[in-house]
Amino acid sequence: MSPRSASVNEELRRRSRERLLQATVELVAERGYEATTLADIADRAGSARGLVSYYFPGKRQLLQSAVHRLMHRTLEAALEREPRSEDGRERLARAIDAILNLAVEQPLLMRTHMAGILQAEGFVQGPEQQRLASVLRDTVDRYGSRDVDADYPLLRALLMGAVFAVLLPGAPMAPARLRAELFQRYGLDWELGVPPNGEPPGGTSIAPGQSSESAKSSK
Repeated sequence: MSPRSASVNEELRRRSRERLLQATVELVAERGYEATTLADIADRAGSARGLVSYYFPGKRQLLQSAVHRLMHRTLEAALEREPRSEDGRERLARAIDAILNLAVEQPLLMRTHMAGILQAEGFVQGPEQQRLASVLRDTVDRYGSRDVDADYPLLRALLMGAVFAVLLPGAPMAPARLRAELFQRYGLDWELGVPPNGEPPGGTSIAPGQSSESAKSSK
């Protein structure tokens, strides 16, 4: 039997890593972070325990990579769904909605993720995070940013803040209210993306091309 080629080995490693990331998302969403062990993750993924340590230095880094992968896949699916659009404003609206909806649909997972970022390990910039960043940067670019290097971190910070506000124990904010604020900030029509049912909170409505400042002054 001839040895496997380098490309075959690379594909097997990629699939193994993907299974570990998917298992992490599933288990933390089901049980929470503390109740999920690395052995549990390896068992769910059908992998040897040692492979977890081979790919990731610890559970917190594994979780961040797993959530960044989920965010990337969710965002990419939202941007590519039919009818596809190349319009930058529509794509930004879809991106905002995708991240807000993820906070609503996966509260335990996303709350755990946010808590981990604020701890000593900080922000993990692995391949999953880089793929997510690439999609967000492209969204900012297509929106028409004149300085993507400055505007991408701002969008990332605003989205992280919105997720935190949705999940804040004891004082959560309504996703529709946060959506309205973000749409006003970027001058997006409420009808873009996947709007919730009903009118925007407080009657917030921005005409096409209208800036947030002009929208405020018109009230």
